[in-house]
Amino acid sequence: MKPKSTFRKEAEELRRKGLSYNEIRKKIGVSKSSLSLWLKSIPLKEEDRKRLYTKRIVALSLGPHSQKQRREVEIKEIIKNAGKEIEFPLSLEVARLMGAALYWAEGSKGNRFEMTNSDPHLILYFINWVKLMFGISPKNLRARLNIYPQQDNVKIKQFWSSLTGIPIKSFGKSYVKPLSKNYKKNNLYYGTIRIEVPKSSNIKHRVFGWIEAVLKNINSDVELSQKRWRSLRETPRPVNIKVTPHNLTVK
Repeated sequence: MKPKSTFRKEAEELRRKGLSYNEIRKKIGVSKSSLSLWLKSIPLKEEDRKRLYTKRIVALSLGPHSQKQRREVEIKEIIKNAGKEIEFPLSLEVARLMGAALYWAEGSKGNRFEMTNSDPHLILYFINWVKLMFGISPKNLRARLNIYPQQDNVKIKQFWSSLTGIPIKSFGKSYVKPLSKNYKKNNLYYGTIRIEVPKSSNIKHRVFGWIEAVLKNINSDVELSQKRWRSLRETPRPVNIKVTPHNLTVK
């Protein structure tokens, strides 16, 4: 290991060349406190001061952006490595449960077997899953759009039809949302589509049967907690009252 005097001599030479404390630390691996002690009597030339000042300003201006870029690279690496954890092709059982979980989260809980979403990936997965699990072709499905007034109803129907394989004639009348002055955070360029599986009440019950089977081991815990906190279910439902100048009173 080099003696401290050697490190100090190297640090002094680098400082005379106009390097900053951080630049010197990276080269010789000495603490900043030691450099402050050794180099406080060595002045920087004016051109070196200007260079370091400019470098500091650039670093400050690019700092958040640079940090954002590093995080984006990290996220891409995490996603890439996570993808390697999945074995392909997926087994039928994995596909069955993945689709069931998707329907549990996003599907209709009414009488019909329906899925509503704006994500083309999610919708196409659901279409393919319905065909795989129940043998129902996209040509036998129905669809309905939910769009904004400024959007092109015909072209959006064509987009979804080409993606899903559902014929244009199987699309019902689109619901056009009324104009709103509220700011929309997300742009739903393709609107929202509802996929309807005809005569599918039994299919819906079958899917929820799969879900219940998966949840069987935790049912008792959930039921016990619900029993202990039964009072929460006795809270009266809120009543929506439209406030107008006629029913607004001030006490």
